[in-house]
Amino acid sequence: MPTLRLAHRGDWRRAPENSLAAFLAALETPGCDGLELDVRISRDGVAVCYHDDTLTRLHGIDRRVAETTVAELEELGVPSLADVLAAVPRRAFLDVELKGETGRPAFEALVAGRGPGLERAIVSSFEPAALQRVAGWAPTWPRWLNALDAEARTIDQAVELGCIGVAINWRALDRRTVRVARGAGLQVGAFTVRRRATYRRLERLGLTLICAEASALDG
Repeated sequence: MPTLRLAHRGDWRRAPENSLAAFLAALETPGCDGLELDVRISRDGVAVCYHDDTLTRLHGIDRRVAETTVAELEELGVPSLADVLAAVPRRAFLDVELKGETGRPAFEALVAGRGPGLERAIVSSFEPAALQRVAGWAPTWPRWLNALDAEARTIDQAVELGCIGVAINWRALDRRTVRVARGAGLQVGAFTVRRRATYRRLERLGLTLICAEASALDG
C-alpha cells in the first residue's frame, strides 16, 4: 500500500496553520492524500483546530485556547473541528491529533463528520489518557500513539493502549526500528518531514503515513 502523504497542519505556506484555508490549499497539492490537524477545546466546550496551548505564537495574544470562546477564536480565523470536517472532502485521509482534554466535543464532532466508524481517519495523541478515553467511547476506532522515539517502552505502551499504529519523530526511524514496531503488530508513521530527500528515504521504509510540510509536501 502506498505511503499516505499528510499535510502537517495544512499548507501553512499559503495560509495560517490549522486554518480552513490551509487545509483546502494542501488538498489542492498533487500527491497530498490528506491532513494532519490538531484539536483543542474552547472555553465554551467546542472542538477547534489549533496546535498550541496559547494564542501567543500565532496571534500575539497571551491567552490560552481553553480560556477563549469559539466566537472569539473564529474571529481570529480558528475553525471549529465541525466546520473543517464539513468542508474537507471525504476522500481526504485525516490524522486527528488530540491536544489536552478534548472530551466528548471532539468525539461527537468526529462521529458527525466521519460517521460512527470514523471513515478514512485515525485519532492520535501524545497523551495516553486521551487515547484511552476514545477507546472507551469507540473501541473500534483506529488509534495511534505519537512519540518522539521508537524505543521498546514506546512500542509496549502503544500495544498496551490497543493502538494500531505509532507515529514517530522521523529522526528515530530506520529499518530496525520500523521492523521492531511492525513485529509488535503496529503500523508506523513519521512526523514532521520538510525535505524531499528525507521523505523519499522514509517512503522506502514502507511507512503507512508521513506528515509532511514545506517542500516535502510537494512530492
